[in-house]
Amino acid sequence: MCSLTVSILCPDIDLPIQHISDPILKRMGRFVTRRDITDLILKLRQRIPDLALRTSVITGFPGETEDQFNELLEFIRQTEFERLGVFTYSHEEGTRAFRWMDSVPEEVKRERQSEIMQLQSDISLAKNEQLVGRTVKILADSFVSPDIVSARTVWDAPEIDNSVLLGNDAVPGMFYRIKITSADVYDLKGEYV
Repeated sequence: MCSLTVSILCPDIDLPIQHISDPILKRMGRFVTRRDITDLILKLRQRIPDLALRTSVITGFPGETEDQFNELLEFIRQTEFERLGVFTYSHEEGTRAFRWMDSVPEEVKRERQSEIMQLQSDISLAKNEQLVGRTVKILADSFVSPDIVSARTVWDAPEIDNSVLLGNDAVPGMFYRIKITSADVYDLKGEYV
């Protein structure tokens, strides 16, 4: 996790919670509870203006019930993470969970993953739309086509998070100030200020 000192310079923290149900967290060997996670998120959001929280979760962990999945889904809905990735549990030798039977069918894991990603798409779109009209500093990264340069805001990690799409007059490696003019689920568009 990013330290608070670094976060002041870059208001983006990766907090991989993995799950929110206390029984699942305990089985995972995570030495935190839902309350610990909730309290930490509240403190971070209070102390760091304009914070973007990124997390990753796992669905289909051995023994995950429908109620525990719904608890995770509701937590994501309430918390509104700026960035979220979801993985399905994979039964791998040498891991703590290998001793438990992989009890959630693959089809159910994929359905749960899809449901979380649909929810996160809605959250991401709403958060991106809130940026329209705002002026932000971006870093141009690379050409995605001869006519478009991909850039990112201070809230976005390279290659995994949202992009800001610019014309081919942007120079990769350079910073620019832009006004966000439109948004979709994962991309923003803007004009130079």
